[in-house]
Amino acid sequence: MHAIIVTTPGGSSALDHAEVPDPVPGEGQALVEVAASGVNFIDVYYREGRYPLPTPFVPGSEGAGTVVAVGPGVTEVAEGDRVAWANIVGSYAEKQLVPADRLVPVPDHLDLDLAAAVLLQGMTAHYLTHATHVVREGDVVLVHAAAGGMGLLLTQMAKTRGAHVIATVSSDAKEKLARAAGADEVLRYGDVAAAVQKRCHVVYDGVGAATFEDSLAALRPRGVLALFGAASGPVPPFDPQRLNAAGSLFLTRPTLGHYVTTRAELLERADDVLGWVADGSLDVAVYNRYPLAEARQAHDDLEGRRTTGKLLLIP
Repeated sequence: MHAIIVTTPGGSSALDHAEVPDPVPGEGQALVEVAASGVNFIDVYYREGRYPLPTPFVPGSEGAGTVVAVGPGVTEVAEGDRVAWANIVGSYAEKQLVPADRLVPVPDHLDLDLAAAVLLQGMTAHYLTHATHVVREGDVVLVHAAAGGMGLLLTQMAKTRGAHVIATVSSDAKEKLARAAGADEVLRYGDVAAAVQKRCHVVYDGVGAATFEDSLAALRPRGVLALFGAASGPVPPFDPQRLNAAGSLFLTRPTLGHYVTTRAELLERADDVLGWVADGSLDVAVYNRYPLAEARQAHDDLEGRRTTGKLLLIP
């Protein structure tokens, strides 16, 4: 089979399209023929070595496809099942081994590429709005990078729960997307400090270094800053006393793995997200689909902030 291999961490040139042996499922594993793999910033972090993995490795943290074989002891899935997965590295490939208890069923009437496009970011948006800070009717919510795949999902989920959503974007075209997703106010990044100072109950920030100060300033007393990513780079160390002085603020650096620790929790979040996409109540914007061999271009486009919505690799 063909896969994308990283032998030495680095820039997008570290992504090599290569032929590798077909994997064989072991105890508790399923072999899935990949229909589509989602492209996410966490894949960039692995590729760069910011989140170190033993090399060589196949990147990609999300996908969907069809089970073609199962190993001993597997009871959760069977050959022929349509499934999706997230937070399991190795999806930039024609086939992937996945722990069977980490696979979730895809509704029959939902395209596999849409399942691959939404699961990781959708479950992330789910835990951020349903657990990290439970968004309530009337909450003022700030969503950074609101025209990206994550931002569009966060905006929709926050609006569904009755929030007033303030979105940040970098262009007129991205403003249209944010408003179409339900944003009540749309700002350019340079306008945030003056426009939303101490207004927000929660800030969802996946940008990191470039937006961190404005995110803190936007929070009302006892507000929550959910720093779930660092697309612009990591936030420098800071004195926690600042949280006290600014109004007993809460700062958290959450990650999806801690919100799907059990299979029951995984299925609950996945069933919600995939069900909402299947019934049309949650829209998934796919910006582009790239052949697997063009993974370098997909990463360049993602990092260059030339995209809106989701990027997919198609084997």
